[in-house]
Amino acid sequence: MSDDYHALLARREAMRLRDQLLAPVSRGARGPSVSYASPAPRTAELAPDVYDGAADQELIVRNLGLVTPFDTLITHLYDAMFERHPYLRKLFPESMEFQRTHLGRAFWYLIENLDRPGEVDAFCTRLGRDHRKLGVLPVHYEVFEAALREALQRHAGGRLGGDVTEAWLRMVRLAAAGMVRGAEEALAEPAYWTADVTGHERRGRDVAVLRVRPSAPYPYRPGQYATLQTPLLPLTWRPYSIAGASGADGELEFHIRRTGPAGVSDALVTDTGVGDTLRLGPAQGTTALDGELTRDVLVVAGGTGWATAKALLEDFAARRPPGRSAHLFVGARGADDLYDGPALDRLESRCPWLRVVRVLDDGSGGPAHGSVVDALARHGGFDGHVAYVSGPPAMVTAAAWHLAATGLPPDRVRHDPVPDRGAPVHTA
Repeated sequence: MSDDYHALLARREAMRLRDQLLAPVSRGARGPSVSYASPAPRTAELAPDVYDGAADQELIVRNLGLVTPFDTLITHLYDAMFERHPYLRKLFPESMEFQRTHLGRAFWYLIENLDRPGEVDAFCTRLGRDHRKLGVLPVHYEVFEAALREALQRHAGGRLGGDVTEAWLRMVRLAAAGMVRGAEEALAEPAYWTADVTGHERRGRDVAVLRVRPSAPYPYRPGQYATLQTPLLPLTWRPYSIAGASGADGELEFHIRRTGPAGVSDALVTDTGVGDTLRLGPAQGTTALDGELTRDVLVVAGGTGWATAKALLEDFAARRPPGRSAHLFVGARGADDLYDGPALDRLESRCPWLRVVRVLDDGSGGPAHGSVVDALARHGGFDGHVAYVSGPPAMVTAAAWHLAATGLPPDRVRHDPVPDRGAPVHTA
Protein backbone atom coordinates (compact mmCIF):
# COMPACT_ATOMS: atom_id res chain seq x y z
CA MET A 1 0.00 0.00 0.00
CA SER A 2 2.75 2.46 0.94
CA ASP A 3 4.80 1.81 -2.23
CA ASP A 4 1.71 2.14 -4.42
CA TYR A 5 0.75 5.38 -2.70
CA HIS A 6 4.19 6.91 -3.21
CA ALA A 7 4.23 5.81 -6.85
CA LEU A 8 0.88 7.50 -7.45
CA LEU A 9 2.02 10.60 -5.56
CA ALA A 10 5.20 10.80 -7.64
CA ARG A 11 3.21 10.47 -10.89
CA ARG A 12 0.76 13.19 -9.86
CA GLU A 13 3.55 15.51 -8.73
CA ALA A 14 5.48 14.86 -11.95
CA MET A 15 2.51 15.78 -14.13
CA ARG A 16 1.75 18.89 -12.08
CA LEU A 17 5.35 20.08 -12.01
CA ARG A 18 5.84 19.45 -15.73
CA ASP A 19 2.87 21.72 -16.48
CA GLN A 20 4.33 24.39 -14.22
CA LEU A 21 7.94 24.12 -15.40
CA LEU A 22 7.21 23.99 -19.09
CA ALA A 23 5.64 27.42 -19.16
CA PRO A 24 4.95 29.09 -22.53
CA VAL A 25 7.84 30.73 -24.30
CA SER A 26 8.53 31.57 -27.92
CA ARG A 27 11.94 31.08 -29.49
CA GLY A 28 14.24 33.83 -28.39
CA ALA A 29 12.07 35.01 -25.50
CA ARG A 30 14.03 35.56 -22.32
CA GLY A 31 14.36 37.85 -19.34
CA PRO A 32 11.79 39.28 -16.96
CA SER A 33 9.07 39.40 -19.60
CA VAL A 34 8.68 35.61 -19.29
CA SER A 35 7.01 34.52 -16.06
CA TYR A 36 7.03 30.97 -14.73
CA ALA A 37 5.44 31.71 -11.38
CA SER A 38 1.80 31.74 -12.45
CA PRO A 39 -0.34 29.64 -14.81
CA ALA A 40 -0.62 30.71 -18.45
CA PRO A 41 -2.18 29.30 -21.62
CA ARG A 42 -0.33 26.15 -22.73
CA THR A 43 -0.08 27.17 -26.37
CA ALA A 44 3.69 26.55 -26.63
CA GLU A 45 5.83 24.71 -24.12
CA LEU A 46 9.42 25.35 -23.08
CA ALA A 47 10.60 22.17 -24.75
CA PRO A 48 14.00 21.36 -26.24
CA ASP A 49 12.81 21.94 -29.80
CA VAL A 50 11.57 25.50 -29.11
CA TYR A 51 13.82 26.63 -26.26
CA ASP A 52 16.52 29.10 -27.34
CA GLY A 53 19.30 27.64 -25.22
CA ALA A 54 22.01 29.48 -27.17
CA ALA A 55 20.60 32.87 -26.12
CA ASP A 56 20.52 31.86 -22.44
CA GLN A 57 23.99 30.35 -22.76
CA GLU A 58 25.33 33.67 -24.05
CA LEU A 59 23.77 35.58 -21.14
CA ILE A 60 25.07 33.14 -18.53
CA VAL A 61 28.60 32.96 -19.93
CA ARG A 62 28.88 36.73 -20.29
CA ASN A 63 28.12 37.10 -16.56
CA LEU A 64 29.96 34.08 -15.16
CA GLY A 65 32.38 36.30 -13.27
CA LEU A 66 29.56 37.32 -10.92
CA VAL A 67 28.69 33.76 -9.86
CA THR A 68 32.00 31.90 -9.97
CA PRO A 69 33.68 30.14 -8.32
CA PHE A 70 30.77 27.73 -8.12
CA ASP A 71 31.95 26.42 -4.74
CA THR A 72 30.68 29.57 -3.02
CA LEU A 73 27.48 29.68 -5.06
CA ILE A 74 26.69 26.07 -4.20
CA THR A 75 27.40 26.66 -0.51
CA HIS A 76 24.86 29.50 -0.56
CA LEU A 77 22.40 27.25 -2.42
CA TYR A 78 22.50 24.43 0.12
CA ASP A 79 22.46 26.88 3.02
CA ALA A 80 19.26 28.43 1.64
CA MET A 81 17.70 25.04 0.94
CA PHE A 82 18.38 23.56 4.38
CA GLU A 83 17.44 26.77 6.21
CA ARG A 84 13.99 26.75 4.63
CA HIS A 85 13.50 22.97 4.47
CA PRO A 86 15.60 21.24 7.17
CA TYR A 87 13.98 17.86 6.46
CA LEU A 88 15.79 17.70 3.10
CA ARG A 89 19.15 17.31 4.84
CA LYS A 90 18.40 13.63 5.48
CA LEU A 91 18.42 12.96 1.72
CA PHE A 92 22.14 13.77 1.59
CA PRO A 93 25.19 11.97 2.99
CA GLU A 94 26.93 13.28 6.10
CA SER A 95 29.75 14.77 4.04
CA MET A 96 28.54 17.18 1.36
CA GLU A 97 31.91 17.50 -0.38
CA PHE A 98 31.18 15.10 -3.23
CA GLN A 99 27.65 16.49 -3.67
CA ARG A 100 28.97 20.03 -4.01
CA THR A 101 31.59 18.91 -6.52
CA HIS A 102 29.03 16.91 -8.48
CA LEU A 103 26.61 19.86 -8.66
CA GLY A 104 29.42 22.13 -9.84
CA ARG A 105 30.20 19.68 -12.63
CA ALA A 106 26.51 19.54 -13.52
CA PHE A 107 26.37 23.34 -13.80
CA TRP A 108 29.36 23.32 -16.13
CA TYR A 109 27.81 20.56 -18.22
CA LEU A 110 24.54 22.47 -18.58
CA ILE A 111 26.24 25.73 -19.46
CA GLU A 112 28.58 24.18 -22.01
CA ASN A 113 25.78 22.25 -23.72
CA LEU A 114 22.88 24.66 -23.39
CA ASP A 115 23.05 25.51 -27.10
CA ARG A 116 22.09 21.85 -27.67
CA PRO A 117 18.94 21.63 -25.51
CA GLY A 118 17.90 18.31 -27.02
CA GLU A 119 21.14 16.74 -25.83
CA VAL A 120 20.71 18.28 -22.37
CA ASP A 121 17.14 17.02 -22.17
CA ALA A 122 18.16 13.46 -23.10
CA PHE A 123 20.99 13.48 -20.54
CA CYS A 124 18.74 14.80 -17.78
CA THR A 125 16.00 12.28 -18.59
CA ARG A 126 18.50 9.49 -17.96
CA LEU A 127 19.71 11.27 -14.82
CA GLY A 128 16.16 11.58 -13.46
CA ARG A 129 15.67 7.83 -13.80
CA ASP A 130 18.74 7.30 -11.65
CA HIS A 131 17.89 9.96 -9.04
CA ARG A 132 14.83 8.05 -7.84
CA LYS A 133 17.18 5.97 -5.68
CA LEU A 134 17.93 9.13 -3.67
CA GLY A 135 14.26 9.66 -2.75
CA VAL A 136 13.96 12.78 -4.94
CA LEU A 137 10.36 13.84 -5.68
CA PRO A 138 9.27 16.34 -8.34
CA VAL A 139 8.44 18.98 -5.73
CA HIS A 140 12.10 19.01 -4.68
CA TYR A 141 13.05 20.63 -7.99
CA GLU A 142 10.83 23.59 -7.08
CA VAL A 143 12.69 23.87 -3.78
CA PHE A 144 16.02 23.69 -5.62
CA GLU A 145 14.98 26.47 -7.99
CA ALA A 146 13.97 28.78 -5.14
CA ALA A 147 17.27 28.09 -3.35
CA LEU A 148 19.23 28.74 -6.55
CA ARG A 149 17.50 32.07 -7.10
CA GLU A 150 18.44 33.15 -3.58
CA ALA A 151 22.01 31.83 -3.94
CA LEU A 152 22.58 33.71 -7.20
CA GLN A 153 21.65 36.97 -5.57
CA ARG A 154 23.64 36.28 -2.40
CA HIS A 155 26.76 35.39 -4.34
CA ALA A 156 26.47 38.29 -6.78
CA GLY A 157 25.59 40.77 -4.05
CA GLY A 158 22.48 41.86 -5.92
CA ARG A 159 24.50 42.79 -9.04
CA LEU A 160 23.10 40.01 -11.21
CA GLY A 161 20.49 41.35 -13.61
CA GLY A 162 17.02 39.88 -13.71
CA ASP A 163 17.55 38.69 -17.28
CA VAL A 164 20.62 36.67 -16.23
CA THR A 165 18.84 35.20 -13.22
CA GLU A 166 15.94 34.14 -15.42
CA ALA A 167 18.36 32.55 -17.89
CA TRP A 168 19.82 30.46 -15.05
CA LEU A 169 16.36 29.45 -13.89
CA ARG A 170 15.25 28.49 -17.40
CA MET A 171 18.37 26.36 -17.70
CA VAL A 172 17.62 24.42 -14.51
CA ARG A 173 13.94 24.15 -15.47
CA LEU A 174 14.95 22.49 -18.72
CA ALA A 175 17.08 20.06 -16.72
CA ALA A 176 14.39 19.50 -14.09
CA ALA A 177 11.73 18.82 -16.71
CA GLY A 178 13.92 16.11 -18.24
CA MET A 179 14.65 14.61 -14.83
CA VAL A 180 10.95 14.58 -13.89
CA ARG A 181 10.14 12.88 -17.17
CA GLY A 182 12.85 10.29 -16.65
CA ALA A 183 11.60 9.49 -13.15
CA GLU A 184 8.01 9.26 -14.33
CA GLU A 185 8.86 6.95 -17.23
CA ALA A 186 10.76 4.61 -14.90
CA LEU A 187 8.06 4.20 -12.23
CA ALA A 188 7.57 0.55 -13.21
CA GLU A 189 11.18 -0.42 -12.44
CA PRO A 190 13.03 -0.50 -9.10
CA ALA A 191 14.68 2.68 -7.90
CA TYR A 192 17.68 0.49 -7.02
CA TRP A 193 18.62 -3.18 -6.81
CA THR A 194 20.22 -5.03 -3.90
CA ALA A 195 23.10 -7.29 -4.89
CA ASP A 196 25.12 -9.89 -2.98
CA VAL A 197 28.87 -9.93 -3.40
CA THR A 198 29.82 -13.36 -4.79
CA GLY A 199 33.45 -12.68 -5.59
CA HIS A 200 36.13 -10.25 -4.42
CA GLU A 201 39.65 -10.55 -5.82
CA ARG A 202 42.45 -8.09 -5.14
CA ARG A 203 44.60 -7.25 -8.15
CA GLY A 204 47.54 -5.45 -6.64
CA ARG A 205 47.38 -2.96 -3.81
CA ASP A 206 44.67 -0.63 -5.13
CA VAL A 207 42.45 -2.63 -7.52
CA ALA A 208 39.76 -5.19 -6.82
CA VAL A 209 37.51 -7.13 -9.17
CA LEU A 210 34.05 -7.60 -7.64
CA ARG A 211 31.33 -9.96 -8.80
CA VAL A 212 27.82 -9.30 -7.55
CA ARG A 213 24.48 -11.04 -8.05
CA PRO A 214 21.45 -8.69 -8.17
CA SER A 215 18.31 -9.83 -6.35
CA ALA A 216 16.24 -9.27 -9.52
CA PRO A 217 17.03 -9.11 -13.25
CA TYR A 218 19.20 -6.07 -13.93
CA PRO A 219 18.73 -4.50 -17.39
CA TYR A 220 21.77 -2.89 -18.98
CA ARG A 221 23.72 -2.65 -22.22
CA PRO A 222 27.41 -3.60 -22.41
CA GLY A 223 29.45 -0.41 -22.03
CA GLN A 224 27.15 1.20 -19.47
CA TYR A 225 27.94 1.90 -15.82
CA ALA A 226 26.07 1.74 -12.53
CA THR A 227 26.28 3.65 -9.27
CA LEU A 228 27.09 1.55 -6.20
CA GLN A 229 26.33 2.13 -2.53
CA THR A 230 27.91 0.22 0.33
CA PRO A 231 26.23 0.03 3.76
CA LEU A 232 29.54 1.26 5.16
CA LEU A 233 28.74 4.70 3.70
CA PRO A 234 24.95 5.24 3.64
CA LEU A 235 23.50 7.68 1.04
CA THR A 236 26.85 7.80 -0.75
CA TRP A 237 26.83 6.53 -4.35
CA ARG A 238 29.71 6.30 -6.82
CA PRO A 239 29.72 5.25 -10.50
CA TYR A 240 31.63 2.20 -11.79
CA SER A 241 31.63 0.53 -15.19
CA ILE A 242 30.16 -2.93 -15.66
CA ALA A 243 32.82 -5.23 -17.11
CA GLY A 244 31.59 -7.69 -19.72
CA ALA A 245 28.26 -9.40 -20.21
CA SER A 246 26.41 -10.75 -17.19
CA GLY A 247 26.88 -14.41 -16.40
CA ALA A 248 24.22 -17.07 -16.88
CA ASP A 249 23.17 -16.50 -13.27
CA GLY A 250 22.90 -12.73 -13.77
CA GLU A 251 26.18 -11.88 -12.02
CA LEU A 252 27.85 -8.56 -12.81
CA GLU A 253 31.55 -7.69 -12.65
CA PHE A 254 33.01 -4.37 -11.52
CA HIS A 255 36.63 -3.20 -11.56
CA ILE A 256 37.30 -0.84 -8.64
CA ARG A 257 40.43 1.24 -8.14
CA ARG A 258 40.98 2.66 -4.68
CA THR A 259 41.38 6.41 -5.13
CA GLY A 260 41.91 7.47 -1.52
CA PRO A 261 41.10 6.69 2.10
CA ALA A 262 37.64 6.68 3.66
CA GLY A 263 35.68 6.81 0.40
CA VAL A 264 33.46 4.36 -1.45
CA SER A 265 36.32 2.95 -3.52
CA ASP A 266 38.33 2.37 -0.34
CA ALA A 267 35.39 0.55 1.26
CA LEU A 268 34.79 -1.60 -1.82
CA VAL A 269 38.45 -2.54 -2.27
CA THR A 270 39.59 -3.01 1.32
CA ASP A 271 36.51 -3.58 3.51
CA THR A 272 34.09 -5.55 1.31
CA GLY A 273 33.94 -9.34 1.05
CA VAL A 274 31.91 -12.25 -0.24
CA GLY A 275 28.45 -12.28 1.34
CA ASP A 276 28.18 -8.52 1.77
CA THR A 277 25.24 -6.71 0.21
CA LEU A 278 25.48 -3.62 -2.00
CA ARG A 279 22.93 -1.44 -3.75
CA LEU A 280 22.96 -0.81 -7.52
CA GLY A 281 21.39 2.20 -9.19
CA PRO A 282 19.90 1.88 -12.70
CA ALA A 283 22.34 1.40 -15.56
CA GLN A 284 23.50 4.67 -17.12
CA GLY A 285 25.63 5.88 -19.97
CA THR A 286 25.50 5.85 -23.75
CA THR A 287 28.88 4.29 -24.53
CA ALA A 288 27.33 1.19 -26.07
CA LEU A 289 27.70 -0.35 -29.52
CA ASP A 290 25.24 0.60 -32.23
CA GLY A 291 22.44 -1.81 -32.98
CA GLU A 292 23.72 -2.33 -36.51
CA LEU A 293 27.50 -2.80 -36.60
CA THR A 294 28.15 -1.16 -39.96
CA ARG A 295 31.70 0.05 -39.22
CA ASP A 296 34.90 -1.28 -37.73
CA VAL A 297 35.41 -0.41 -34.08
CA LEU A 298 38.23 1.40 -32.28
CA VAL A 299 38.34 1.01 -28.50
CA VAL A 300 40.67 3.17 -26.39
CA ALA A 301 40.96 2.42 -22.67
CA GLY A 302 43.15 3.43 -19.75
CA GLY A 303 43.27 2.14 -16.17
CA THR A 304 39.99 0.63 -15.03
CA GLY A 305 38.45 2.00 -18.22
CA TRP A 306 39.40 -1.48 -19.39
CA ALA A 307 36.13 -2.63 -17.77
CA THR A 308 34.14 -0.69 -20.38
CA ALA A 309 36.42 -1.89 -23.17
CA LYS A 310 36.01 -5.50 -22.08
CA ALA A 311 32.21 -5.19 -22.14
CA LEU A 312 32.21 -3.56 -25.58
CA LEU A 313 34.56 -6.13 -27.13
CA GLU A 314 32.64 -9.07 -25.71
CA ASP A 315 29.45 -7.58 -27.15
CA PHE A 316 31.19 -7.00 -30.48
CA ALA A 317 32.41 -10.61 -30.51
CA ALA A 318 28.87 -11.87 -29.94
CA ARG A 319 27.30 -9.72 -32.68
CA ARG A 320 30.12 -9.10 -35.18
CA PRO A 321 29.04 -9.17 -38.82
CA PRO A 322 31.39 -11.03 -41.18
CA GLY A 323 34.33 -8.90 -42.22
CA ARG A 324 34.14 -6.41 -39.36
CA SER A 325 37.18 -5.90 -37.12
CA ALA A 326 38.19 -4.10 -33.93
CA HIS A 327 41.32 -2.30 -32.77
CA LEU A 328 42.06 -1.95 -29.04
CA PHE A 329 44.54 0.45 -27.43
CA VAL A 330 44.81 -0.29 -23.71
CA GLY A 331 47.03 1.91 -21.56
CA ALA A 332 48.57 1.49 -18.11
CA ARG A 333 51.37 3.04 -16.10
CA GLY A 334 53.43 -0.16 -16.16
CA ALA A 335 53.18 -3.88 -16.79
CA ASP A 336 51.96 -4.51 -13.22
CA ASP A 337 49.02 -2.15 -13.82
CA LEU A 338 47.58 -4.37 -16.56
CA TYR A 339 45.62 -5.97 -13.75
CA ASP A 340 43.35 -8.09 -15.97
CA GLY A 341 46.03 -9.42 -18.31
CA PRO A 342 44.83 -13.03 -18.55
CA ALA A 343 41.33 -11.92 -19.62
CA LEU A 344 42.85 -9.62 -22.24
CA ASP A 345 45.10 -12.45 -23.49
CA ARG A 346 42.14 -14.82 -23.79
CA LEU A 347 40.11 -12.28 -25.71
CA GLU A 348 42.99 -11.62 -28.08
CA SER A 349 43.72 -15.31 -28.69
CA ARG A 350 40.14 -16.28 -29.58
CA CYS A 351 39.38 -13.20 -31.71
CA PRO A 352 41.56 -13.12 -34.85
CA TRP A 353 39.72 -9.99 -36.01
CA LEU A 354 40.95 -8.06 -32.93
CA ARG A 355 44.25 -6.17 -32.94
CA VAL A 356 45.54 -5.20 -29.49
CA VAL A 357 48.12 -2.52 -28.69
CA ARG A 358 49.29 -2.46 -25.07
CA VAL A 359 50.63 0.98 -24.17
CA LEU A 360 52.77 1.34 -21.04
CA ASP A 361 53.78 4.75 -19.75
CA ASP A 362 57.15 3.50 -18.52
CA GLY A 363 57.91 1.42 -21.61
CA SER A 364 58.23 -1.84 -19.68
CA GLY A 365 57.07 -5.17 -21.00
CA GLY A 366 55.38 -4.04 -24.20
CA PRO A 367 56.08 -2.86 -27.72
CA ALA A 368 54.40 0.52 -27.21
CA HIS A 369 55.30 3.17 -24.66
CA GLY A 370 54.29 6.71 -23.77
CA SER A 371 50.69 7.86 -23.74
CA VAL A 372 47.74 6.21 -25.44
CA VAL A 373 47.31 9.34 -27.56
CA ASP A 374 50.92 9.02 -28.74
CA ALA A 375 50.23 5.42 -29.73
CA LEU A 376 47.09 6.44 -31.60
CA ALA A 377 49.08 9.07 -33.50
CA ARG A 378 51.76 6.53 -34.47
CA HIS A 379 49.18 4.12 -35.88
CA GLY A 380 46.58 6.45 -37.41
CA GLY A 381 44.14 5.48 -40.13
CA PHE A 382 40.92 5.27 -38.08
CA ASP A 383 38.74 7.61 -40.13
CA GLY A 384 36.38 4.78 -41.08
CA HIS A 385 35.88 3.53 -37.51
CA VAL A 386 33.51 4.24 -34.66
CA ALA A 387 35.64 5.04 -31.59
CA TYR A 388 34.82 4.31 -27.93
CA VAL A 389 36.96 5.89 -25.21
CA SER A 390 36.98 5.14 -21.46
CA GLY A 391 39.34 5.73 -18.57
CA PRO A 392 40.81 8.61 -16.56
CA PRO A 393 39.26 11.99 -17.49
CA ALA A 394 42.47 13.52 -18.86
CA MET A 395 43.07 10.52 -21.12
CA VAL A 396 39.47 10.47 -22.37
CA THR A 397 39.59 14.18 -23.18
CA ALA A 398 42.98 13.97 -24.91
CA ALA A 399 42.03 10.91 -26.97
CA ALA A 400 38.69 12.41 -28.02
CA TRP A 401 40.37 15.66 -29.08
CA HIS A 402 43.04 13.79 -31.02
CA LEU A 403 40.55 11.63 -32.89
CA ALA A 404 38.41 14.65 -33.74
CA ALA A 405 41.50 16.52 -34.94
CA THR A 406 42.39 13.66 -37.28
CA GLY A 407 39.02 13.96 -38.98
CA LEU A 408 36.86 11.43 -37.17
CA PRO A 409 33.35 13.02 -37.00
CA PRO A 410 32.25 13.89 -33.44
CA ASP A 411 29.24 11.57 -33.63
CA ARG A 412 31.64 8.66 -34.14
CA VAL A 413 33.77 9.40 -31.05
CA ARG A 414 31.77 7.95 -28.17
CA HIS A 415 32.36 8.48 -24.47
CA ASP A 416 30.28 9.45 -21.48
CA PRO A 417 30.74 12.91 -19.92
CA VAL A 418 34.05 13.12 -18.11
CA PRO A 419 34.12 14.09 -14.42
CA ASP A 420 35.64 17.55 -14.73
CA ARG A 421 32.83 18.64 -17.07
CA GLY A 422 29.76 16.55 -16.36
CA ALA A 423 28.71 13.32 -14.72
CA PRO A 424 31.46 10.78 -14.07
CA VAL A 425 31.85 7.81 -16.36
CA HIS A 426 33.40 5.65 -13.66
CA THR A 427 35.95 6.02 -10.93
CA ALA A 428 39.38 4.91 -12.07
